[in-house]
Amino acid sequence: MILVDTALRKREEEGRPIRVGMIGAGFMIQGLTNQIVNSVPGMRVVAVQNRHPEKAVKVFRYSGVEDASQVTTQEQMEDAIRSGRPAVTEDAVLMARSEQIDVLVEATGSVDFGARVVLEAFKHGKDVVLMNAELDATLGPILQVHAKKHGAVLSACTGDEPGVQMDLYRWVRGLGLIPRVLGNVKGLQDPYRNPTTQKGFADRWGQNPAMVTSFADGSKISFEQTVVANATGFRVRSRGMSRGAEYTGDIMKIGELYDVEELRRLGGVVDYVVGAPLTKVYCLAEHPDPKQQTYLDLYKMGQGPLYPFFVPYHLVHFEVPISIARVVLFRDSVAPPLGGPVVEVCAVAKRDLSAGEILDGPGMYMTYGEAVNSDEMTDERYLPEGLVEGCRLTTEVKKDEVLTYDGVELPPGRLADDLRLEQQRHFQSQDQPA
Repeated sequence: MILVDTALRKREEEGRPIRVGMIGAGFMIQGLTNQIVNSVPGMRVVAVQNRHPEKAVKVFRYSGVEDASQVTTQEQMEDAIRSGRPAVTEDAVLMARSEQIDVLVEATGSVDFGARVVLEAFKHGKDVVLMNAELDATLGPILQVHAKKHGAVLSACTGDEPGVQMDLYRWVRGLGLIPRVLGNVKGLQDPYRNPTTQKGFADRWGQNPAMVTSFADGSKISFEQTVVANATGFRVRSRGMSRGAEYTGDIMKIGELYDVEELRRLGGVVDYVVGAPLTKVYCLAEHPDPKQQTYLDLYKMGQGPLYPFFVPYHLVHFEVPISIARVVLFRDSVAPPLGGPVVEVCAVAKRDLSAGEILDGPGMYMTYGEAVNSDEMTDERYLPEGLVEGCRLTTEVKKDEVLTYDGVELPPGRLADDLRLEQQRHFQSQDQPA
């Protein structure tokens, strides 16, 4: 952060701000745009996309910007930004191809649409910061391959839970400890929540009921912990992680929930609990040096073997500009996959489902997501939660059963399905002996 704020001030003084384009115009983009416009020197929001352009106009107005220009062609977009007027468009491709934009922030929550925009951005030399854990968890490894091919950076974001955990992980490793658990904390876990049950909360905060539902039913945290797992090589102890186990005790003693020998055998795990007070994410780590263990005890960290480190908050859009600057100025990705998927998110039935039904998307009425180790995902042919929308069931599925590829027909023509197949083939070929 110290390097980032100094570098941004320098860009402001030089008159070379980072030019940011936003894909989506929802609640988080509204807050992020306001943050950049009013609080971040050395950075400018130059364009916002939404399929309903009037929502993008409202995002700028919320930030106090009244002169946004609605554009429909590449030339109009280039001219608007070049002249100092922010652009509004329903065509994300215009932003991906614009020479007046340095980096895109993708925040739609859509896997197929998001993948199309991201690949187009890479082809035109643009970096991408994802506020789209669904896309990152489902296709992040193969998208990272495409990013490198084009010399671009694909990154998760600080502020959202995966980024906060990865920052903590890197800091703890820098102290010489060995992280064994990266954990997320929820206030509620009920896999059967739906947009009807969550409408009141969503309306209160001006959010999308489906997005709010994905928080409540466990899908979002499964996507988030999958991003962390793929960036660290950590696994889950079993499908669904701890499935919302409640912990309201002292955060300094949360290590008692885990068997250190199991953690060592697995090489580290991602997990989550419900209710840990004053904590948003946590890292449990060992120190191999008995001399340093003595110092950790002196510094009130206890006697181990698992030392707890935690962050009490995640400030989402307040911190995303830090990620944007890290990517553009330092070529530093917040949570890049180490290689192929280690953990994925499978689709589980929220209710009894019948053959012939067309599945709705994450955070809706029909499925919820659970994190599962990739070898189980592949062996059992589980259907990814990020790809459920639009699939037609060919068999009945009982409540709480996992959906499989063998029981659905995929919608025709989806890029996301092609990319997932490419992801499997690419990393399977890497695993083959020479």
